[in-house]
Amino acid sequence: MNSKVFAVVIPTYNNSCTLARVVNEVKSCCSKVIVVNDGSSDTTGEILASIDGIEVITHSVNKGKGPAIKSGFERAAAMGYSHVITIDSDGQHFPSEIPSIMKASESEPETLWIGSRRLGCENMPGKNTFANKFSNFWFRVETGIKLDDTQSGFRCYPLSRLKGITLFSGRYEWELEIIVRASWRGIAVKNIPVNVYYPPAGERISHFKPLRDFARISVLNTVLVLIALLWAYPVRFFKWFNRENIKAFIKKHITESKESNLHIAKSVGLGLFFGISPLWGYQMIAALAAAHLLKLNKVITLVASNISIPPMIPFILYGSFAAGAFILGEPVKLIPVELTLESISVSLKQYLAGSVAFAVAAGVAGLGVSYLFLSIFRKPLK
Repeated sequence: MNSKVFAVVIPTYNNSCTLARVVNEVKSCCSKVIVVNDGSSDTTGEILASIDGIEVITHSVNKGKGPAIKSGFERAAAMGYSHVITIDSDGQHFPSEIPSIMKASESEPETLWIGSRRLGCENMPGKNTFANKFSNFWFRVETGIKLDDTQSGFRCYPLSRLKGITLFSGRYEWELEIIVRASWRGIAVKNIPVNVYYPPAGERISHFKPLRDFARISVLNTVLVLIALLWAYPVRFFKWFNRENIKAFIKKHITESKESNLHIAKSVGLGLFFGISPLWGYQMIAALAAAHLLKLNKVITLVASNISIPPMIPFILYGSFAAGAFILGEPVKLIPVELTLESISVSLKQYLAGSVAFAVAAGVAGLGVSYLFLSIFRKPLK
C-alpha cells in the first residue's frame, strides 16, 4: 500500500484528561490524525489547539459518536485516504497497536477489522462484559457471523467498500449498525486481538447512559433482526443459488449424507411448516430452534423455511386465508370491505386459523413428497 492509505479518526467528547496523551501517541504511529471534537464543554478545544500536525473537526453541539466518526470518514475520504482507523480518546486502547491493525488491513484491505478486547480483564466493568456478549449474540443472529468483540471502538474501516451504506442510528449504536450493514453488503468483518486498559472506577470517565443507550441498542437490534429475516437472509439465499453451490449442497446434505431418508424428509417438512406459520420475522429462528430440539438437519430445515421469500408471500397469504375460510365456513376475507375493528378481527382470525392449518398441510406434504423422491432417486445407505 502507498503512504496515503491510513488516517486515524479520534472522536472525543469531554475527555480532556486523556486526550492529549492519546493524540500524541497516535501521531507517533500515523502521519494523518483527524480529531473530531463532538461538542465538548471542557478544555478539549484548547488542548487540540495546542497540538501541531493534526486535523480538527469541531461540532458546535454534541451529536453522538456515530455522527462524529462519520465526519471523520468524510474528511479522510476528501483528502484521498482509503482506510480509517478509529480509536477512542479515553485511553482505553493502546495507540502502539495501530501498526498491528494496519498490517492486518494491508494483508486483507477489503476487510473491516475490529480490535477484540480481552473481556474480564482488570477493572473492566461487569456491565461491559454483559453488553458485549449481548451485542455479539445479536450480531450473529443478524449476520450469521461469530465475533468475540462487536463493541470495541478500535477499528479499521475500508472506506471505498462503505460508500452508499445508509444508517439510521447515531451515538453508540452506530458502531453496531455499520458492521451489520457492512456484513450484509458482503464485506468481511473480523476481529484482531488487542490489549485494553480500564482505569480504577474512581478515575473512569464514561458517557454511556445505561438505560437510554441500552434501550436504543435494543430497539436497533429488533429492527435489524426484522430486516435480516425479511430481506438480508432471503437476498443471501438467492445469491447462494448457483450450479456449484447447489451441487455441493445436494452432495453434502443429501446424496452423501449419513442421515436416513426419513430424517431428511422430516427436516424438509419442519422447515416448510415454520416457513408458512404466522411467525413473521421469527420463522427461521423458530425453525432452527425446533430442528435443534428434534435433532433434525438444521441446514435443510433452514433452507426449506425460506419458502416465505417475497415472491412466495402472496401465494402463502392467499393459501392461508383460503384454508381459514374453509375451516370457518366463511368466504375468503383477504381485504376487509370496511376497515373496522370487527372486520379486521374477522380477517385476522381467518388468517391465523388458516395459516396454521396451511403450514401443517404443507409440512406433511413436503415430508411425504421429499421422502418419496428420496426413496426413488437416492442410493441406499451402506
